[in-house]
Amino acid sequence: METIVRPLRVAIIGSGPAGFYAADHLFKQAGGPVEIDMFDRLPTPFGLVRGGVAPDHQKIKNVTRVFDRIARHDAFCFFGGVDIGRDLSVLELESYYHAVIYATGAQTDRSLGIPGEDLPGSFSATEFVAWYNGHPDFRDRTFDLSKKEVVIIGVGNVAVDVARILCRTPEELEKTDIADYALEALRSSDVRRVYLLGRRGPGQAAFTNPELRELGDLLTADLIIRKRDLDLDPHTLRHLAEHPDRETSTKLDTLRQIAERPLKNAKRQLHLRFLESPVEILPGPDGCVAAVRTVINRIEPRGDRLSAIPTDEFEEIPAGTVFRSVGYRGIPITGLPFDEQRGVIPNDGGRVVDVDGALRRGHYVAGWIKRGPSGVIGTNKPCSIETVDLLLADVAEGAVGNPQSPERAAVRALLDERRPGYYTYADWLCIDAHETRLGQSAGRPRRKLTSESEFRQALADMTETSDS
Repeated sequence: METIVRPLRVAIIGSGPAGFYAADHLFKQAGGPVEIDMFDRLPTPFGLVRGGVAPDHQKIKNVTRVFDRIARHDAFCFFGGVDIGRDLSVLELESYYHAVIYATGAQTDRSLGIPGEDLPGSFSATEFVAWYNGHPDFRDRTFDLSKKEVVIIGVGNVAVDVARILCRTPEELEKTDIADYALEALRSSDVRRVYLLGRRGPGQAAFTNPELRELGDLLTADLIIRKRDLDLDPHTLRHLAEHPDRETSTKLDTLRQIAERPLKNAKRQLHLRFLESPVEILPGPDGCVAAVRTVINRIEPRGDRLSAIPTDEFEEIPAGTVFRSVGYRGIPITGLPFDEQRGVIPNDGGRVVDVDGALRRGHYVAGWIKRGPSGVIGTNKPCSIETVDLLLADVAEGAVGNPQSPERAAVRALLDERRPGYYTYADWLCIDAHETRLGQSAGRPRRKLTSESEFRQALADMTETSDS
């Protein structure tokens, strides 16, 4: 058993919920001095809380207050704008840290694998969400909102977010922290009909009852649900009888109530459809998206779950824009194994597992890159705790890394050379104050900065103000 020289030095790659929950548990349970360096490719922390949570869900973003408390710990250091694999290699991390936790999330979307998926006018919901949330990598994307019909493939929380944002009024959106350029684009939107397509039935729908009620309460959109979609098949009825679930029952009741109420002849129609899957995205004469061909499904048991099985009935839905929202997947990190099929870093409960099945000493994962894109923000807390407990058990056994230069000063010196101008947490606090001040003057929670030049200018302005 090797003796670990204290302080225990841990790097966390990714500054979203999984990363911060891991840091919090480390500080509480380490049993001795610990130093945590958190790295993020972006200048700003908080991951999908900043870049993924819908702008009209401000209360959910209050979790950043908890993360802020963790980041102010004396033994915590944030390195923003640092890309692991480019600015620092996995091998180099081993030279500075006893352990590394990768909490990089699931940063890209899954493919549909159907003809026409790459036509102009077909987008992943991932990039649209990042665009309207002001993600620096997506601020220059363009989305044609002049088309009257939009099809969203999927009925998970991301698909529901996209539908809601497309149907919100500009007056509602201008009270949020949506990116300024997205607000202006949506202000002039010509979208009139939005279709949400669910592969399985209402009894298997992934959205929650509060999310459904939000769709039903939109000010300027009628939520339209076909009554035929709510006639549950025998397999679903039997499953619900054998496995009673209050949340699903409430959701089905809400769907029936919405389907039966009179329409208000609103400006927009939001069609929520079940048991319908895309089989092809069809082009128009200009080569751009013109329609989506779908197949009607039926529910059949497959093993221990109910699956959607295609029938021989097809439909076509006119659409000028398509958003694909069928799941996220992680992206590989150079120097680490990667499971291409699942889109995660292979692991055993959180310990990274190499291609030969051996544990990668001192390397761990937490969050979506560990288990896949499932659950909500809070789901990452027990996931991260599980990983940290394994890490601390390895520390007790002397089974973590043995860094050659376990000093924060050594990391800073290397980054000063490799990535001069990296962002500290103090820099983020300046950016945060600047965004908040801009928002207050417009009656908004904040006005997001979305580019490197804007971040730098905000820091320069804050420095100028403090010096004067």
